[in-house]
Amino acid sequence: MTSSAEQQCDRIVYLAAPRGYCAGVDRAVETVERALAQYGAPVYVRKEIVHNKYVVDTLAKRGAIFVDETTEVPAGAHCVFSAHGVSPQVHAEARQLQLHTLDATCPLVTKVHNEVKRFVKQGYKILFIGHEGHEEVEGTMGEAPMDVFLVDKPADIDKLSFPADQKLIWLSQTTLSVDETMTMVNLLHERFPNLENPPSDDICYATQNRQVAVKAIAPKCQLMIVVGSQNSSNSKRLVEVALQHGADAAYLVDYAHQIDLSWLDGVSAVGLTSGASVPEILVREVLELLDNHGFHRVEEVTTAVEKLSFALPREVRAARNTSS
Repeated sequence: MTSSAEQQCDRIVYLAAPRGYCAGVDRAVETVERALAQYGAPVYVRKEIVHNKYVVDTLAKRGAIFVDETTEVPAGAHCVFSAHGVSPQVHAEARQLQLHTLDATCPLVTKVHNEVKRFVKQGYKILFIGHEGHEEVEGTMGEAPMDVFLVDKPADIDKLSFPADQKLIWLSQTTLSVDETMTMVNLLHERFPNLENPPSDDICYATQNRQVAVKAIAPKCQLMIVVGSQNSSNSKRLVEVALQHGADAAYLVDYAHQIDLSWLDGVSAVGLTSGASVPEILVREVLELLDNHGFHRVEEVTTAVEKLSFALPREVRAARNTSS
């Protein structure tokens, strides 16, 4: 019989790589930091710059003021648009208020906005796979509200009807899971045989890479801990992917102190990852907690190496160059 001491020695953490910040998040957070340094506080930010409580709270302490709508920003102030993108209507509101805007939209989200505009000009109706109410979805659909139809769940497909000669194409929110998206795509193709596929996959490289890493370690783990916020779509997908690919249990936490120690009972292998808007310091705090409870071995499982970076918005680009 194995003693409890021996079980403690065998405890291991499989640490997913890549994890945490993606290039779009890094660009967005640095945009706010540079704006504060360049213009001074306050700098207004429409919505959460990224979906992470720690990041938002940290920037708020430095003088960022987060608002839900552009109309809440004082006329003439500096305003940053979040990484999730905004609709043309929001841009128009900002011009009307004469705001000094900095667009921190992730370039991969901007790519989808441009696809919407291009396909609508070509006469397509767009079936957009995404989650209702998510800021990225609202911003993207706002490019052509009469020509983009949201598909959030299978029941949404049943409500759609188009003339037989209508050109149709699907696009997707960048932070969905690949499996979830393709399940919906297959259902759409069954209903609309003439539906065309986009020329490239819209699922963000970072979303996909983090899911692949989780798939690699989930079969080895009794427990998967995902560091990320509840309103982070890509973080929530990591929990789902872990459960679908072999983890007995999986939980989403913002901070190490939110981990219920009873989750560790009888567990010898824990998987650990973080969403694309999560700073590494929060992962390190979870590793420290696990180490304090017998998980002394850490094995990093690397499934991809990310080297992509995005240029900052023009207004603050000089600030980055002079500081590097």
